[in-house]
Amino acid sequence: MNFDQVKQARELKSKMDKIQKEMDKTLVEGEAGKGAVKITMTGQMKVKSVKIDPSVIDPKNEKKLEELVQKAITDAIEKSQKEAAKQLKELTGGLKIPGLF
Repeated sequence: MNFDQVKQARELKSKMDKIQKEMDKTLVEGEAGKGAVKITMTGQMKVKSVKIDPSVIDPKNEKKLEELVQKAITDAIEKSQKEAAKQLKELTGGLKIPGLF
């Protein structure tokens, strides 16, 4: 590895660190059941809040609520991943780098 490659690697690492910090501040919201269940998560996929409309809480049908929560989490994760991919695409200029989305 020559000096220019080392320099480029360091710059890339610095930019990646910056993106990770930005993604930790970025919030996405996943929802299910027409907004009855909402999950807010960071771009780093850390759950920040869970909101459940009382109308979907039925002790006789817990499966429905479980499915709504699962769908809302999946939705939030997908949005978080799309945002991360967008940020990485901007960083790499569209280059495909193994291990980065």
